[in-house]
Amino acid sequence: MGGVDKGLQLLGDQPLVAHVIARLAPQARVLRISANRNLDAYAALGHEVLADPAGLEFAGPLAGMLAGLHAIPDDAWLLTAPCDCPRLPLDLAERLLEAARPHGLAFAQAAREHPTHALLHPRLRGPLAAHLQAGARAVLGWMRSQPHGVARFDDEVAFANLNHPADLAQLHG
Repeated sequence: MGGVDKGLQLLGDQPLVAHVIARLAPQARVLRISANRNLDAYAALGHEVLADPAGLEFAGPLAGMLAGLHAIPDDAWLLTAPCDCPRLPLDLAERLLEAARPHGLAFAQAAREHPTHALLHPRLRGPLAAHLQAGARAVLGWMRSQPHGVARFDDEVAFANLNHPADLAQLHG
């Protein structure tokens, strides 16, 4: 979207991230937003905002996942979803947990893999931090390197991310 903060782009009268929050709120006890810019705008949505860990600023989705893992207790799970997917399945968390429980990690798959739609256990803090400190940034590559499950979904449209202003207009229109 030309370098703009996608999560704050309007879909109807609300930012994209608000649509994602609405889909995830019934599925999670606590919602937090991972952001590396416009922190005040995200905080205005009423949820704690997590910045990228020190030394990993702007290091991509895995940095946000690591920040999330550090924000939760050892007996919790971290559910992740990108800010530009406003049609998430309403059973995303439940199905990811079923797939993740034996491994500590699962991601979604419909027609293709969706590694940023994931559920992670805090025991992955160390392996994820080591991966990032080594300079690696590929989400799917790291997830495949760990024991993991896959939650399968039939609806690829539920995972479609909006990357262009025309995508927003088409969905809203």
